[in-house]
Amino acid sequence: MGDGFFVCHHLAALYAYGYVLTRGVLPYFANFRLISELSTPFVNQRWFFEALKFPRSHRMVVLNGVAMAVVFFLVRIAVMPSYWFSVFITFGTPEFERLGLGAQVAWISSCIALDILNTIWMYKIARGCYKVLKGTGGRKAKEGEQAPSSPDKKHVNNHTD
Repeated sequence: MGDGFFVCHHLAALYAYGYVLTRGVLPYFANFRLISELSTPFVNQRWFFEALKFPRSHRMVVLNGVAMAVVFFLVRIAVMPSYWFSVFITFGTPEFERLGLGAQVAWISSCIALDILNTIWMYKIARGCYKVLKGTGGRKAKEGEQAPSSPDKKHVNNHTD
């Protein structure tokens, strides 16, 4: 929370949804973008696991992480081609022109920003998921350092982010 990408993500969404809610334009495209929020419960659960100091090797953390990666990909990345196809076929239509420059800029610029951020996050999620599944994720304990205990006393808390 407070990360620059996180702030940009929410500012871009607020900017675009401001037009949707105040002018009643682009509800199909706005709802299409809202599908991406289906990944949010997994992202939030990850935060809770971290706040509760669950180790990354804990079964529930791993299962949530894999589910987060799969759902994040399906609702934020895999839908990009069909979304942008729908966007491109509206260019030059009377309906697109009727939106006006402000709404057009809000729509297109926010979608570009959100998709760039989602792509960056997907890369990070996939990389982290791969490391955890491979067993190489997390920080290594320094020589002579005792590993912190975990809720079930079987795992080491090795969060690095």
